[in-house]
Amino acid sequence: MARLAAGGMAVVAAFGLTACGVIGRPGSDETASAPGRAVAEGFKIGLLLPGTEATRYEKFDRPYITESVAELCPRCQVVYGSAGRDHDRQRRQFDSMLGDGVKVIILDAVDAKAIAPSVSRAVEQGVKVIAYDRLAGGPIDAYTSFDNVQIGKMQGQALLDALKAEGDPRRGPIVMINGSPADPNAGDFKKGVHSVLDGNVVIGGEYDIPGWSSDLAASDAAGAFATLGPERVIGVYAANDGMAGGAARAMRITGIAKGTPLTGQDAELAAIQRVLLGTQTMTIYKPIRPEARNAAQMAVDLGSGRTVTGGADGEGTVANGTSSSIPAQIIQPIVVTKDNIEDTVVKDGLWKVEEICTADLRAACKSAGLT
Repeated sequence: MARLAAGGMAVVAAFGLTACGVIGRPGSDETASAPGRAVAEGFKIGLLLPGTEATRYEKFDRPYITESVAELCPRCQVVYGSAGRDHDRQRRQFDSMLGDGVKVIILDAVDAKAIAPSVSRAVEQGVKVIAYDRLAGGPIDAYTSFDNVQIGKMQGQALLDALKAEGDPRRGPIVMINGSPADPNAGDFKKGVHSVLDGNVVIGGEYDIPGWSSDLAASDAAGAFATLGPERVIGVYAANDGMAGGAARAMRITGIAKGTPLTGQDAELAAIQRVLLGTQTMTIYKPIRPEARNAAQMAVDLGSGRTVTGGADGEGTVANGTSSSIPAQIIQPIVVTKDNIEDTVVKDGLWKVEEICTADLRAACKSAGLT
């Protein structure tokens, strides 16, 4: 599958999908309508991000969303809260925003199920809620994220291909390090990866890691390696790059053979560097800017009274157990290996060559064509 080409098309499509309505500007006919007046006057939009070991939220998501809102609604105010991976803290932030008069909340939930009562209170008060990056519980109004089952399939296929390149993929056990059980995305990743790996590999140990903790991932991986025998382990599935970092430490300490396949996700800087050094096989690049743009457009549309639709044809929906037809804008992810770093994360400006190619990576960068 030509993933890079498909991913590029998905990014273009995602930008196209964001045009849910035409934003009125002062002096235009649109400002005479209620939505146009709302945009011209501005309103408050809440932004609740989970806070995590991943660097993406402060470096990319928050500024991209804030910039997009400013372009679409110059007088709108973004009220921000980061939960530090603490559900109770996020719940308090959510309630505070309701008291602060926000019209819309963009929510990336720490605990998707536990936040549902807060979402219900918001709806009772007439506040719209957009689930961002992971599907939250409760009567949310819209959702934008990536094709998470497909991410799992991509990770599983990359791991399976790497195992086959060295021989029989069932010649030894693999270890699986899954994401947080409180995160519905983790369940989707797991579903996707199992659809590829089941029956094709021997799963020697599988762990769900609360909070996506890198330290817990390292501890569980090290325990699995010791039990199975480091000389027997032929591959490691890690659901994201933070946990891949923990797994990589455990692999090094316990004596797993260098070059043993290891997956990841999020295209974090450290993961890109591990891919170049050969200590991580791949990562998944999820273009954040179109996702952020989707969320901003949805927020401005919902806050001004416009209708939000999902998918390229306006018919894309998801269900979360409370609502069965939530408008959804879904973006396709991209597999990143040593061979396409320049054409993906560097080309899109996620990371600069000088950020990636530190002194100890110069030879690896030169070998990969990064100059």
